[in-house]
Amino acid sequence: MILLDSWKTPFGLAPFDKISDAEFAPAIDKALEVALAGISKIADNPEVLSFENTIEAMEVAEALLDQVAAVFYTLAGCDSTAVREALQREFSPKLSAYSSAVSSNKKLFERIQTLWANREAHDLSAEQERVLMLAHRGFVRAGAQLSGADADRMAEITSRLAILGTDFMQNLLADERSWFLPLSEEDLLGLPDFVIHAARAAGQEKKAGGPVVTLSRSLIVPFLQFSDRRDLREIAYNAWAARGANSGETDNRIIVGETLALRQERAILLGYQNFAQFKLETEMAKTPDRVRDLLMQVWAPAKAQANKDAEVLSQMMIADGMDGQLQAWDWRYYAQKRRLAEHDLDEVELKPYLQLDQMIAASFDCASRLFGLSFAEVAVPLYHPDVRAWEVTRDGAHLALFIGDYFARGGKRSGAWCSALQSQRKRPTELTPIVINVCNFSKPVAGTPALLSFDDARTLFHEFGHALHQMLSDVTYEMVSGTSVPRDFVELPSQLYEHWLEQPEVLQKFAIHAETGEPMPRDLLRCLGLQRLIWAFKQLNM
Repeated sequence: MILLDSWKTPFGLAPFDKISDAEFAPAIDKALEVALAGISKIADNPEVLSFENTIEAMEVAEALLDQVAAVFYTLAGCDSTAVREALQREFSPKLSAYSSAVSSNKKLFERIQTLWANREAHDLSAEQERVLMLAHRGFVRAGAQLSGADADRMAEITSRLAILGTDFMQNLLADERSWFLPLSEEDLLGLPDFVIHAARAAGQEKKAGGPVVTLSRSLIVPFLQFSDRRDLREIAYNAWAARGANSGETDNRIIVGETLALRQERAILLGYQNFAQFKLETEMAKTPDRVRDLLMQVWAPAKAQANKDAEVLSQMMIADGMDGQLQAWDWRYYAQKRRLAEHDLDEVELKPYLQLDQMIAASFDCASRLFGLSFAEVAVPLYHPDVRAWEVTRDGAHLALFIGDYFARGGKRSGAWCSALQSQRKRPTELTPIVINVCNFSKPVAGTPALLSFDDARTLFHEFGHALHQMLSDVTYEMVSGTSVPRDFVELPSQLYEHWLEQPEVLQKFAIHAETGEPMPRDLLRCLGLQRLIWAFKQLNM
């Protein structure tokens, strides 16, 4: 079974061209069996207790399970099918049961607890002590100190939450995949060419016989910005806002209620007052009060500014002869008109300068100048024809494999994210990272370049910042590799990196018009700079 093999492939990449869905269920079962046997062997090890025969040994025990799960869940998120969704539902309780079996293994927890209590006697490095702390804390938070009925209930809650999480994501994807709004040729009047092209491409992907609006952000947002048809904007916006909240089999509202109740029950079982207290304990914020204090500092000035903006947009709507109040489906439409009127910033003019290939090159160039990295596109088997890969090197030495999956499609969940098929580590065996950036940009009509909005280009840079966090990792243990940091810190490197896109030197070099080949004019660069200054001024005056 190829999923269980040690892959002798370029960069250790999964052989996607040889993997079939039929292999996943038996491979997961076998990997779980191997992992459980390995965990039991560690727990019963009669040798003198050590970091190596406990913490390091756990990574070895779970290596095969990690290999199979990484491949499957990459496919489930990026290229889902009915078969893969059924497998997800099958695997969720199995993986949850495995996690509960590990965390409730009293002999194993006793070893970890003894190591932690006597850590000074084991001559641990700073990194080893950090890894040990995370392992100990993870067991405690998973309920390792519970017993009897409380331990049984914790296992039930964990299993149910895993099932609910899978159902929630699949319901959301089902709504996004199934809904689209057919457009007539008249409905396209007034829309910029790039929106029309995206709608036609989406219609081809949906086999709808004509242009459509889908719930892909890269299509529905520009439609809400530019469509003069208020009635169609209302239909599209309401469908977008109602994802996962429609009546029927895909309604997530009951799932949300049950999830919240189970999270609260789990927190109380573990001795916390509420789920927020439990969740934030391991983050930088630490407490719900600190989060609320920060939010309240922002809330009042942000609300005041939003109200001022609403007044301006409402007046523009009245001037257009529109009846009624400003609605959510009007906001982007009139905000776009306002940007053009007040700042002479027109996305229709901007977009041809933001070609996808050029923005990828720009993100690579910044990484090369900042970190000495080089990128060379490579031909390797991947999971979809649209996906691309690059070898990342520094000073001629292999550092990572970077995979870019940029276009929206029906089987891909919405949003943008960074994940790793393989994380960097040096022990127990050395691995280099295999990192994936996933986006949902509108796929162009064949023969035309993919064009991004400025928000799309910023998203590309942002996610590549996460990828760099993974690729530049240089640690011994996978538990602290790459983006394995507190959730309220993980966004910092990516948010810093995204601002390199806005630098004039970057735009002048890579913002090249798709038709004329000319660089972005200085007037347009100045408009973008003015927008940054306005944004910064608003932040300072909140």
